[in-house]
Amino acid sequence: MLMGYKFNVSAPGLVKYATGILVVITLWLAGAESSLARADSSIVLITNKDTALDSITTETARAVFAMRLRSLPDGSAAHVFVLPDDNPLHDDFCKQVLGVYPHQLRLAWDRAVFSGTGQAPNVVESVEEMMEKVAALPGSIGYVQKGQADERVRILPLD
Repeated sequence: MLMGYKFNVSAPGLVKYATGILVVITLWLAGAESSLARADSSIVLITNKDTALDSITTETARAVFAMRLRSLPDGSAAHVFVLPDDNPLHDDFCKQVLGVYPHQLRLAWDRAVFSGTGQAPNVVESVEEMMEKVAALPGSIGYVQKGQADERVRILPLD
């Protein structure tokens, strides 16, 4: 009895309840850890080394990746490279850097393609392919996690 209340809980029932609570707490902590790891991995814009840009505003980056701008602020033709829609890095890039949902970009690309007024960006299958394409083509722009950028490309800071 605890303060006048009688609890009728069997030992197996208590163990089952406690196990359930531990599973819920473990899953919650794992999700929080995963979210923190993703938030800590900063995503950067990359460009060809020959591109004459020192930085780019978020608004301009959004317009370039939405394919509304066909040239970069330095005047060079924009060659946009993105990862597939279902890639977690693409999802994070859209939300964290551009401030849009991936389906919003896809809608803008599809509208431009189907109306004949524009084109979709170049889709690459991996970060390595993104680095190769951006390094090889002047005026190209893409994105990677900060630690993935190497000497073949230049990191383009956001203003």
